[in-house]
Amino acid sequence: MFKRSKVTDASATGQDPDADLNREVGIKKKSRVPGVMITQYIEELPEGKTHPDFTRKPIALTIQEGKFAYFKAIVTGDPQPTVTWSRNNGDVSDTARYQTKYDPNTNDHTFEMPNVMPDQADTYKCFAKNEFGQAVVTVVLNVIEVGFNKNAAQKPAAEAINGNFKNVLKRKSKVLSKSEQPERKDGEIDPRFWELLLSAKKKDYEAVCAEFGITDFRWMLKKLNEIKKEREEEQAEFVKSLSNLKPMQFSSESSASFEIDMDLIDPSSSVFIYKDGVMIPYTKDMGEQMKHTLKQVGRKFIFSMKDLLPDDAGLYQLDVEGVNMFSTDFKIPMVDFLVKIQEVKAVERQDAVFECVLSNPFSKTLWFGKNLPLEQGDKYDILVSDDKLIHTLVVKDCMIVDKGIYSVCAGIKSCNAWLVVEADKDAQKGKKSVRKTTKAGGSGMDLKKLAEEQQTKLVKEREEIKEQIKAVAVAPPPPTAPEPEPEPEAPKDPEPEIVKEPDPPVVEEVKPEPVITCKLSDVYVLRGNPADLTVKIDIDCDSSWFKDGEQLNSSSEVKITKAGTSHNLSIRSCSEDDSGVYRFETGSVSTQGKVTVGVVPEFDPDDLHKFSKPVIVRVGQNAAFKMPLTPQEGLVVSWFKDGAELNDGGGVKIVREPNHSRLLLRDCLRTDAGEIKIQLKNPFGAVEATSRLIVLDKPGPPEGPVEVVESTSTMIEIQWNPPKDDGCSPVTNYVIERQQERQSHWMKLGDVLADKTSFRDRNVAHGKIYNYRIYAENPQGVSDSLETADSIMAGILILSGPPGAPTLVSATKTCITLTWTPPEDDRGVPIIGYQLEKRKKDTNKWIALNALNEPIEDVNYAVKDVTEGAEYEFRVAAINESGAGDPSPPSEMVCAKNPNMRPCFKDPEDFIVVRAGNSVRVNICYEAEPPPQITWLRNDEPISPWISVINTEGMSQLVIPSSKRSDSAIYTIHAKNSVGEASFDIEVRVTDEPKSPGPVELEQTVQDKVMISWAPSPDQELDDRLYYMVSQHDSNTRVWRNIADRLFTNTYTASKIYPGREYHFRVYAKNDVGLSDPSESPTWGANSNRVPISSYGVVSSEISFERPPSILVPLKVHTPPKGYQLYMTCAVRGCPRPTVAWYLNDVCINSDKNYYITNSCGVCSIYILRVRSIDSGDYRVVALNSLGQAECSTKLIVRE
Repeated sequence: MFKRSKVTDASATGQDPDADLNREVGIKKKSRVPGVMITQYIEELPEGKTHPDFTRKPIALTIQEGKFAYFKAIVTGDPQPTVTWSRNNGDVSDTARYQTKYDPNTNDHTFEMPNVMPDQADTYKCFAKNEFGQAVVTVVLNVIEVGFNKNAAQKPAAEAINGNFKNVLKRKSKVLSKSEQPERKDGEIDPRFWELLLSAKKKDYEAVCAEFGITDFRWMLKKLNEIKKEREEEQAEFVKSLSNLKPMQFSSESSASFEIDMDLIDPSSSVFIYKDGVMIPYTKDMGEQMKHTLKQVGRKFIFSMKDLLPDDAGLYQLDVEGVNMFSTDFKIPMVDFLVKIQEVKAVERQDAVFECVLSNPFSKTLWFGKNLPLEQGDKYDILVSDDKLIHTLVVKDCMIVDKGIYSVCAGIKSCNAWLVVEADKDAQKGKKSVRKTTKAGGSGMDLKKLAEEQQTKLVKEREEIKEQIKAVAVAPPPPTAPEPEPEPEAPKDPEPEIVKEPDPPVVEEVKPEPVITCKLSDVYVLRGNPADLTVKIDIDCDSSWFKDGEQLNSSSEVKITKAGTSHNLSIRSCSEDDSGVYRFETGSVSTQGKVTVGVVPEFDPDDLHKFSKPVIVRVGQNAAFKMPLTPQEGLVVSWFKDGAELNDGGGVKIVREPNHSRLLLRDCLRTDAGEIKIQLKNPFGAVEATSRLIVLDKPGPPEGPVEVVESTSTMIEIQWNPPKDDGCSPVTNYVIERQQERQSHWMKLGDVLADKTSFRDRNVAHGKIYNYRIYAENPQGVSDSLETADSIMAGILILSGPPGAPTLVSATKTCITLTWTPPEDDRGVPIIGYQLEKRKKDTNKWIALNALNEPIEDVNYAVKDVTEGAEYEFRVAAINESGAGDPSPPSEMVCAKNPNMRPCFKDPEDFIVVRAGNSVRVNICYEAEPPPQITWLRNDEPISPWISVINTEGMSQLVIPSSKRSDSAIYTIHAKNSVGEASFDIEVRVTDEPKSPGPVELEQTVQDKVMISWAPSPDQELDDRLYYMVSQHDSNTRVWRNIADRLFTNTYTASKIYPGREYHFRVYAKNDVGLSDPSESPTWGANSNRVPISSYGVVSSEISFERPPSILVPLKVHTPPKGYQLYMTCAVRGCPRPTVAWYLNDVCINSDKNYYITNSCGVCSIYILRVRSIDSGDYRVVALNSLGQAECSTKLIVRE
């Protein structure tokens, strides 16, 4: 039921003569049309009666002053409602300015304002009333003032009424209407040129200049920048930003639009649209009556224009408060279709072709398929001939879903045709047919020939126009018009003449003419019934009867009688032949009437039986009723729902055809269910047929409240009532879900049949709290839920006893750690955690430190939400399934501060190395309470003044801005407070990269060993941490490797020095900062710097070049494909020349003919013409002479 409330009619003064008395108690009702407010005066309406409602409400209107404005509405109701109009701020009783009209044929109520003025801008109301209720709707009228200026006074209304708009037009744009445009002087540029350039993109500048004949681009750009700067300053007063300027383009064959993104400073600023300098009216709603629409979506403004005509071409401008924001030139091409597209019948997987020929070249046409725009792509090919006259659309690989209507638009002209796609009969069942290579469709004409003829015709017309222009140019000037003759003076008023009155006429006696006192009227008679026509006159006289111009006489079927001044014609049994125009004549007077013979409308019995079956639909679906009819003249078809007549509009669609009538109810709701009746009515009677609409829906929620039948520690039983609305489909079962308190998850417990409205939950835990919700289910779906109003506890609430009072473990300025003991009595329910509370000193409020659903599982807790220096006391409560129990006694007051402690240093570094010139920063962290006094010493003496010390809480920093070697020392930090003191030493070493050592000398004392000695680095005396590193390079390996490191002496003996090799040595100085440049040694070779070594006691001084073999370039890994050639090489050196042997998997292959092996000047090669799978393996090269041997190996992998 609707909530009843007192409703007061908020009518304006003069709106309702009984406004002061009309205060009734009503029920608020909801209309199908949004924005309509309905008040029903009585709770239950009589059968067949309805309250007023709107099937079409008025649409908001924005219009220019001086134009014709009107609102239109359609109302329903039985009895017929009375419609009145009013406005919020004013009176509408002036019939010169407000006119109310009603059209009974269309049922339209119109409220007209012929010459709308700014003072008529207001919110208007439309009232529809009858004895059962009232419907009200509001609508806004906005009037655009001509020449509106915020700072100027408003012009008198009379001036606007007289149409004198020229005096009040104050646009800043120089583009004016043709009537106001001053005559342009020679050489003066059209102002439209600058307006178009201001809104155009840079790439379009050349085209705009070509259109207006501008050739000096440099001057144009300079002038344009000046105008643009002025325009941007004007625009900045009303808009924050302006972007995305899109020119006007065709959106379909009958509409065009442009759009811009504009952020208004004042959203209420007036926006005007001009065409060629003339303001045009528009509406903000997509109504059917207005040609122009300006729609705003956020910051985007979209102007659209429908029902295009050639006169709609021109310059369109959008202004805000008189300042131009955007200009676009809209051109409508003068083009028509010489050949239109034709219907195409295609088979599946075949291409369909649509072709057309235009009368004039056109670069791009718009193609549409089933009302959707088509673009070039994989599905569609859009082709244009070179002369731009032939336009073609190819629909590739047609399928059944591609069938429909396709159309092409060229400007404001369009044509369309059907694409019919038939199934491929040759395709195998269950398999997709093969793509066809043929094409279907086309115009069936030689379009190229037709296009050539049209092109020739166009060229000829252009030549003729050029000749006419030349002829006009050489023609003599026209003669001047003669001066107009002066107008003759108006004749003077003639003097009045005296007219002599004529003699009175002679009156003769005239016989009185009969007067008909009761005339004939049109009569409708049922077939087979008698009909009487009666005429009465004032005197007794003779008369005659005629039917369709033929005189009638009495017969067996027609009887003519006279009784005094009453004349009667009776038809015994009427038939269709008796229909006609009957005329009665007596003397010179006559009267006539039409007699129509017919029958009452009838339904076909089969159609009536079929219609009487109920229509069953689901919510959201459409319901359709159809009744075949016999065509009759004057037949009126009406549809009713539950006794209320239905009208076309909203969700109701009524279609009347000659042989049938259809009723369509869109998007049915549950309230649409009911009796549907069709009535056929003619002058002879009426007949009705009834059906029923059943709208299936999910049921409504079960009726509450949910009652608790029983609650124990192991079971909860609940009960509810069935839903009031079962959705026209019986409830099959109920679904029950449960949620435990402090949890978000709902768990399904089960289902119960529809005949049972109770449920027993046996899976409950003692002391836990639960919520339940119940759903009703039918074949159409599941209803909304019915939830328990209050949570239900299983059993009785049992809370735990108090724990022990919290005791302090430790306290700092940021954290207080507490502990407590569990309660002595948990009362038989397990404890799941604890809740800790705190109270600040001198306050009474206890603050919980954790929520009940986040219990503390341990018996200790670190409280971090404290303020330094504040004092707190704490208490704790045990939590079980029933909730939090009694709190413990409070703890002692605890202060949030650090405990007193002697200073101590945290992880300090005792040695720091810094490069000379860099700053030295020594950071020492400490802990102490109270804060200590910090002192720094250098070698047990006070530090120098240029050394700064920065002390912060918990840290001290020593800073030397630009260090030198002399700053190296032992720095000591000393911290002291009332508890104790502490100190720490840090060695700071300021150094730099060391200088290179002195010259390097080599000396061999024994075989295979060389003693390396060098002069010390100049920095050795300055840096006690300096040491040396020795690197070696030999001619065999050709790489440098370190052979000694961290040498604190100036000599080193290198071992394993072989004869026949060249050696080089480098000596580096190294410290904590880095490495010095090396000192190079002289070359130590096989024949240089050798000491004589006795051989069997004989000293030999001969030079020897002998050396064992060595591998200079080793073999590489190869992975060739099978069948490819392969070439492997390596380089070998030795004296005497070594012999080289090749091995595959440890088998010598020197004599294998499948391998071509060469050895040229130490370069050993193997060549395989075509590698095989058996060639894979490990290859090894062995070089051997009398002094030794060397070898290298690789792996060969043959890919299949």
